[in-house]
Amino acid sequence: MNDFLTIARDGPIVTLTMNMPEKRNALSIEGGSTEAFTEACAWIAAERDVRAVILTGAGSAFSAGGDLKAMRDRYGMPPAEIRDSYRRGIQKIPLALYELDVPTIAAVNGPAIGAGLDLACMCDIRIGAESSSYAESFVSVGIVPGDGGAWLLPRAVGQSMAAEMAFTGDRLDAKAALACGLISRVVPDDLLMEEARSLAARIARNPPQVLRLTKRLLREGQHMRLSSLLELSAAYQALAHSTEDHREALQSWFEKRPAQFQGR
Repeated sequence: MNDFLTIARDGPIVTLTMNMPEKRNALSIEGGSTEAFTEACAWIAAERDVRAVILTGAGSAFSAGGDLKAMRDRYGMPPAEIRDSYRRGIQKIPLALYELDVPTIAAVNGPAIGAGLDLACMCDIRIGAESSSYAESFVSVGIVPGDGGAWLLPRAVGQSMAAEMAFTGDRLDAKAALACGLISRVVPDDLLMEEARSLAARIARNPPQVLRLTKRLLREGQHMRLSSLLELSAAYQALAHSTEDHREALQSWFEKRPAQFQGR
């Protein structure tokens, strides 16, 4: 991979840590974040026995969002070049991370600001440390959400709250983020990764193929008609019923023992 992300694997669980604490894990083409995420997601997708992914940040911040120094250096660049830089750069991250079939958990250890908040919203589940904070702050620096935040945030908190956050740039503390459904739980700072690993382990107990199919149904259900989703569900169910893991799940239930899933 590259220096922006460190990758640790513990059996079926992969932990991705943004590792530029000196830059508060800011995202930029120059910092290698685009390549780091696209390469990591491609690797995880190909590892069929990976069942859960945790994303967190090193240091005191989850991610401070876009690199303001890089933005300053781009000022005056022709609009066509800026548009292309977004397409080549940060917009590849949601296409890789949000579309990853493996369940993902954002363990938000500190500020998640601008693109950092949107990055957390690309994950399926978000848990926050007590010191975490959240802001859709693009308007505060005179730009719009360029990384999919206008699509991601309303799906996390609803249209009204997303509009309030995007129009004001106001920061939410962990308690407020929990109240609006942006995160699903708040935990003490020193227990964040323990809680994230415990949650990942509960996910990883389940059959990997079925986890990926279930996540895909949840994703497709966000924009499909019910009738279309039911058709897709029937097709996925036919695949699930034919797996050895389904047979093992039934057998272990009748035998009153823990299931041993093999991803087949």
